[in-house]
Amino acid sequence: MTKSPVTSDNGHDKEEKNIEAREKLLSDRIKKLEAMEKDVREKEKQLKEKEKAKKQVLLRLSPSLWQELASWADEDFRSINSQIEFLLSECVRKRKKN
Repeated sequence: MTKSPVTSDNGHDKEEKNIEAREKLLSDRIKKLEAMEKDVREKEKQLKEKEKAKKQVLLRLSPSLWQELASWADEDFRSINSQIEFLLSECVRKRKKN
């Protein structure tokens, strides 16, 4: 009588357990990514709310200064309002350093 190769379900069981372990890892990663995505959305929402809370200021400028700011803003691909805000923020940051 010849021996036939031993085929046990042990190898198949290990493979199934391996697959199940991988699926669990992937599922855990998906849950972490979903949680991270939720956090990012919440932070974006908070930033948008802060942006809405900006104060408005009436600012009178000479036509020549306005033109210089408009030209500079155009070079930096900003609106004039954004350029003025950027410049003021830079000045405040530099002042805090000194």
